[in-house]
Amino acid sequence: MTKKSVDRCNWGPRGGELMTAYHDEEWGVPVHDDHRQFEFLTLESAQAGLSWLVVLRKREAYRCAFAEFDPEKVARFTEKRIEKLLADPGIIRNRLKIAAAITNARRFLEVQEEFGTFDKYIWSFVGGRPIQNRLERMKDLPATSKESDALSKDLKQRGFKFVGSTIVYAHMQAVGMVNDHLVTCFRHKACAKLK
Repeated sequence: MTKKSVDRCNWGPRGGELMTAYHDEEWGVPVHDDHRQFEFLTLESAQAGLSWLVVLRKREAYRCAFAEFDPEKVARFTEKRIEKLLADPGIIRNRLKIAAAITNARRFLEVQEEFGTFDKYIWSFVGGRPIQNRLERMKDLPATSKESDALSKDLKQRGFKFVGSTIVYAHMQAVGMVNDHLVTCFRHKACAKLK
């Protein structure tokens, strides 16, 4: 089965090989690893106002710039480090987004301290299991949900930045808390079997 011979959500192939690989291998797959959760949280926050393809193209540079997405290391970033990041053409050089990543790392550690893992905390907003949507058309794809609204509100109360409901919903899709593959997409059934 080649990548061209299968039905998939139409946004995957439109972004070329990088986006197709992301669609086929990552999007909608449940993530239960705190480092991966922090990675997606950081990347989704950086994406605000931009396309996901822009962020995917910069993902490797982000890994280098943000200490392999180790929240303990990122939480210790200083103003000097922010200035260095603002000069890095490999990432999105937006001071507010960079500062938000550092703030979010600190809040992330607090959540880990309170709940044991960030994973345990975040998955509680969907009852510990992925929400299985049965979408038939891309225009039916929601931008938010009652779960993303609740999670966004809680994250904001905890001091996280760049975590509006739309960004949080994109995060939920990315880490498999919700399966939004179209029912006609070959990944829908595969992701529905994952927990």
